[in-house]
Amino acid sequence: MATMVTDLDLPEVDIQRISGTPADRERVAELAAQNWLVRNPFGYTITSHQDCVAVLKDPRWYQASRLLAEMNNITNERFLARQRRPSILSSEGAEHQRLRRLVSPAFTPRSADRLRPFMTQVINDLVDPLTATGRTEFVTDVCEPYPIPIICELLGAPKKDWKQFSQWATAIFQIFSDQLANKVDEVCDAGEAIETYVTNLIEARRGEPRDDLLSDLIAAEEQGERLSNAELTMLVEAVILAGTDTTRNQLACAMAVFADHPDQWAQLGENPDLARKATEESFRYLGAVRGTGRFASQDIEYRDIIFPSGTLVFPSFIGANNDSTVFDNPMGFNIEAEQGGAGHLTLGFGSHYCLGANLARAELQEALTVLSQRMPNLRLDGEIIWKPAGVGIWGPARLPLAFDPS
Repeated sequence: MATMVTDLDLPEVDIQRISGTPADRERVAELAAQNWLVRNPFGYTITSHQDCVAVLKDPRWYQASRLLAEMNNITNERFLARQRRPSILSSEGAEHQRLRRLVSPAFTPRSADRLRPFMTQVINDLVDPLTATGRTEFVTDVCEPYPIPIICELLGAPKKDWKQFSQWATAIFQIFSDQLANKVDEVCDAGEAIETYVTNLIEARRGEPRDDLLSDLIAAEEQGERLSNAELTMLVEAVILAGTDTTRNQLACAMAVFADHPDQWAQLGENPDLARKATEESFRYLGAVRGTGRFASQDIEYRDIIFPSGTLVFPSFIGANNDSTVFDNPMGFNIEAEQGGAGHLTLGFGSHYCLGANLARAELQEALTVLSQRMPNLRLDGEIIWKPAGVGIWGPARLPLAFDPS
């Protein structure tokens, strides 16, 4: 007989205070060994890989991003109006499938591969001024500027605008911060600025198509359906934002891990073909995206537990990615490891799997290949300062590194 989730005797963990540091990873792993489900201040956290996958592929569980205002007690009409706009992140069912179907040809591995030479150029240009001294504050010198020129190239946007993109992304991604209630005006200002920018960019590209993502999206059509102006704007905004904050944080996470595993760094430098596996292991071991949120669109029964309509659950990617029933030696870091089955969940799973996953993987692979060749004997050069656990996309705020100068 099924039991109401509210009647279960479960431990409580504040999900917004869990980071990806070794201590927190061990804490979640210990918790997951005893409980696949725990309470948090908003609802429930799912800690096992199998159960995270089950929820993420079940279409009855909807994206919780549409509930951000409600979860943060925000009544600001300006913010609420922006939340009501069409979004591939929060749409569900047939509408979500339509958007994915129309845009997915623009996000294939081949589309990402055509940017690999440019990625290599960008990362080399960033490393060039560092090699003489062999010292860097890596977040500022490399992570912050790396993804934006690539996004500009992808969209066909002027490269001079990369700093503006970075500032917008930083501001808007505060929607996933536990400080959102205090940042509403800043988030809205950045959102409106980027919407104006993207609208003008789309208008210019309609009259002059190029070999870029924006032109591909404008041309996207299936059985007479095309993307509307509002949908185009939404998708380009999503590319700019997700393609910026996730990549720069994930690269910083990866380098922090490698600085703590010099043998693995040397191995990658000697064998650049390991970049693909190294990227996947970096996503698994220390992911910049630590979880996601879903809510029950109806009463849902799962594992003899009834989750009433509206119940919030948070699949923990930290728990899933360190699940000992799925990964051998999950608390260890091994760039030769093969991830079978569903693999790590840092890029999501199911219908909302990261649309830009191929681009993100290519960016990390190219960066790690170049960096492992040009930054030998990598090591920490001071204390890592981590971003607060309450931010949505997480990683080092400061990462001082040293390496052998050339």
